[in-house]
Amino acid sequence: MTADAYPDDLRRQVEEYLAAIRFVAAETAGADGLEEAMRYSLLAGGKRIRPVLALATARAIERDPAEALPIAAALELIHTYSLIHDDLPAMDDDDLRRGRPTCHKAFGENVAILAGDGLYAEAFRHVLERQAGEPAAILAAVRELASATGVNGMVGGQYLDVTDSAPRDAAGLRHLHSLKTGRLIGASIMCPLLLAPDQPRATIDSFRSFASELGVLFQIVDDILDVVGTDDALGKTQGSDERLGKRTYVSEFGLDRARELAAESHRNARAALNAAAPGGAGELAQITDFIYTRTS
Repeated sequence: MTADAYPDDLRRQVEEYLAAIRFVAAETAGADGLEEAMRYSLLAGGKRIRPVLALATARAIERDPAEALPIAAALELIHTYSLIHDDLPAMDDDDLRRGRPTCHKAFGENVAILAGDGLYAEAFRHVLERQAGEPAAILAAVRELASATGVNGMVGGQYLDVTDSAPRDAAGLRHLHSLKTGRLIGASIMCPLLLAPDQPRATIDSFRSFASELGVLFQIVDDILDVVGTDDALGKTQGSDERLGKRTYVSEFGLDRARELAAESHRNARAALNAAAPGGAGELAQITDFIYTRTS
């Protein structure tokens, strides 16, 4: 990857916006410790792929990316909540996240649970208070976000994962990860489109196909990195999927085949993106290539 292969200008916009968010109002001043825990995890760094995808999508449809910052921030708040809860002893039982102690290690399990709950609720409050746009369009974006993170999205996928309930075939594995990981990545692309209600249905459908494939690509690469990555590069404990006996693309197909599947998924994602925005989505193409070639 070259230095300009990721839209770091959009990532910096996201970082500055997130750093300015505060959660505790005057009437709940006693909850300062909760806000500290929420911001500890929220501001831990990373590539901010989901909010950057939102800003890049806005730019791809010729909108000002800054207009999508509230919905982009909400996506990152929800993603951070999911990481906090994933790391808990009852889930993945991880001690390291983004190169430092996980939230429950730093603040205790009880506070970590509340920090995750708070981030999820504050994500929706932030959108409803800060996002500009037609009310119907904002409600459509919020509905997409709620659907992507609920029983028919991320939480449902997590359930299939922890209970090992997905069908024992390739389609079942893809379905599990399309819910657990793919739906929130998809919402990162779909929410900015829904905030721009003048988009043709064909454009929205093409972007939805791209979003779906991008989520699959992200998960395949994530599974590969859990095997071949290092703690320092990943910022978390390597090999946790194998330790927990989780179904992954590597456990199901082997490392070499998983790499072939990642290459296929990358080609499919780029083809879908070309159909959605022919010649006009350079930053989305950059992010797609970054996801495919990332090492952390």
